[in-house]
Amino acid sequence: MNHRPAPVVATEQGAVRGLRQDDGTAAFLDIPYAAPPRGADRFAPPRPHEPWHGVRDATAPGPNAPQSERRLGGIDMAPYFGTGWSPGEDYLTVSVRTPAVARGDLPVMVFVHGGGFVAGSTRSALYDGSAFARDGVVLVTLNYRLGIAGFLDLPGAPANRGLLDVVCALRWVRENIAGFGGDPDNVTLFGQSAGATIVGGVLAAPEAAGLFRRAIVQSGSGLGAFTAEQAARVTAAAAEALGVRPHADAFADISDARLVAAAAELTGIDLRTAAHHDPLIGLSPFSLVLDTQPAEAVAAGHGADVDLLIGTNTEEGRLYLVPVGKYATSTAEDLDDTAARSHPNPARLVETYRRTRPEASYGELRAAIMSDALFGAGTRALAAAHSAHPGSGTFAYEFAWRSQALDGELGATHAVELPFVFDLTHLPQLHGPAALLGPDRPPADLAARMHATWIRFATTGDPGWDPYDTEHRATMRIGAEWARIDDPRGRERQAWS
Repeated sequence: MNHRPAPVVATEQGAVRGLRQDDGTAAFLDIPYAAPPRGADRFAPPRPHEPWHGVRDATAPGPNAPQSERRLGGIDMAPYFGTGWSPGEDYLTVSVRTPAVARGDLPVMVFVHGGGFVAGSTRSALYDGSAFARDGVVLVTLNYRLGIAGFLDLPGAPANRGLLDVVCALRWVRENIAGFGGDPDNVTLFGQSAGATIVGGVLAAPEAAGLFRRAIVQSGSGLGAFTAEQAARVTAAAAEALGVRPHADAFADISDARLVAAAAELTGIDLRTAAHHDPLIGLSPFSLVLDTQPAEAVAAGHGADVDLLIGTNTEEGRLYLVPVGKYATSTAEDLDDTAARSHPNPARLVETYRRTRPEASYGELRAAIMSDALFGAGTRALAAAHSAHPGSGTFAYEFAWRSQALDGELGATHAVELPFVFDLTHLPQLHGPAALLGPDRPPADLAARMHATWIRFATTGDPGWDPYDTEHRATMRIGAEWARIDDPRGRERQAWS
């Protein structure tokens, strides 16, 4: 039995007591980085948390952002989404995993979870940062406001409140992370899916300048933000569902439970306008709301001094079709509808994908178009924008290992890279015919190598392969074998230009 005393760290708000793990690492859970978002404050910028007296217990998970329990057909995504809402007001918190509390020079990685801007938390099994702490990194995970509280564009409230929470958490890291052994001048912000799109938004946000040195964007989009016109449609629908005026004052007295229920009613809104398609092609009514897409802001110079590692998975779109029985049953009409939601010239888009994949089924073509509409096109745009600045470190990857879940159809789908990044492929709940990694064991060294690569980038700014530029578009294809690929699927890329 381990009889060493529990670690205590002083923060700007007060001291916290964590857990000493058997492997010598320490965990500090549920540390507030901002005040509880109560009532009207749910629609205000994050505020500093009140100091506390004595030592705050940081040994157990706390509440998370209000959200619905998420399911995705025949695949078990509980390790990704978590088990739903754990109520409590004081949920703007971070959890810190650290190898030691005496040093102050370790690389710091701050993770922003995905979940379609409506789900997820630090409690999800996939975001256990023990392996990072084991390998010399201070790993920070965070909760942020979701759904209506976090991303509904409301008159009388600042936009993108969930993103403002992430910036606030980064400020907390700068002020406090040295006490946990981390170097505040060597912070890598990384995220996946909605979290990756938020990372792209933070990269382009002037108020976040200087708060982090590197960024990793896993299956996000630099073109994923809604316009004000698109966001206004969601706001009008939310106000109608709740029976109130579309203004922050009218939303202030509505309970969290009602806001969560109303958010669930907003799916299916057609956000296509005369000038813009829906960057989320109907899958979520929430995203960042910006006048300028992150890729465009980065092209103008924002975030040029931040090293960037960015990539997607080979078959992202299958997650939205295979588990719900829409992959094998897709028709020509379904394919055309997906293309119409994704591109101003859907006929040309479909023809391009038919030429590059002549043996593909309708489902395969549909999934491929969804992959690029949701993630690929916006990832390439952000990579190109960042790499255009002299001296910027831009590196691209494509994760290609295929899960054999759901009779082998799930493939290298959305989110399948996460267990490898966090070195958690051993978790039992990830294995089985309806689990994310499927019934087969992945290559023994793939998780160790990918995890080490992310740490190498966070430590040095170099993942170990050639930088990305718009001439060669060097991309590391990650699977059982690792190989540099120049301009993967170049013809399909050109269709989105």
